[in-house]
Amino acid sequence: MGQHLRLGVNIDHVATIRNARGGTHPDPVRAAELLAGCGADGITAHLREDRRHIRDEDIARIMAATDLPLNLEMAATEEMLAIALKHKPHAACIVPERREERTTEGGLDAAGGHNHLYPIVSRLNDAGIRVSLFIEPDPRQIDAAIRLGAPVIELHTGRYAHLGDGVEKEVELKRLADAAALAWKNGVEPHAGHGLTFDNVVPIAAIPQLAELNIGHFLIGEAIFTGLESAVLRMRGLMDAAR
Repeated sequence: MGQHLRLGVNIDHVATIRNARGGTHPDPVRAAELLAGCGADGITAHLREDRRHIRDEDIARIMAATDLPLNLEMAATEEMLAIALKHKPHAACIVPERREERTTEGGLDAAGGHNHLYPIVSRLNDAGIRVSLFIEPDPRQIDAAIRLGAPVIELHTGRYAHLGDGVEKEVELKRLADAAALAWKNGVEPHAGHGLTFDNVVPIAAIPQLAELNIGHFLIGEAIFTGLESAVLRMRGLMDAAR
């Protein structure tokens, strides 16, 4: 613990802007190339069923353009499993997905979905793809991740991020810290992400067991005003200061 806290940058919303107009600009591959030189430790991209941002062909292009590891966010479906097994990204983070949601609205029910998830997690593990489960900071879900054989969990920080300052936020922060400690104690590497910004990242980054934060929408939005490199370097500085 106390080690370098990795920063994975989700580039989905570069592709969202591209797809709003069609064509090829702005290219998420260019974002991936820029991130390699400004403090990011990895790239995250979510290939959704409806292809609303990242497209199938982007995956191979991103992997070819940079040596940064790719964390492919995916629903637990046979279609997405086949795509992951074809491209073999460094990691695959299994997330809940509903077509009508604007963004991921909560953690995966790993406990309730054990029988469905087990063969998918097993096949990804067997292919040498590092499996992560995006879950709520709940001991029941962490226990399910352990039973599923997932080497990594990503704790959903959305509730923390959207609470105003006060007792409720402190309670949620403690819940996240306790969950990270429980995972680490049981040999599962804890990550965290969703809704993190310059204003709220430091208490999360200070949780000593966390190995990685994944941040996307805020950084891409901030990049409109200050540039991607500046936004990532500032986030990197805040994370480092917290450690």
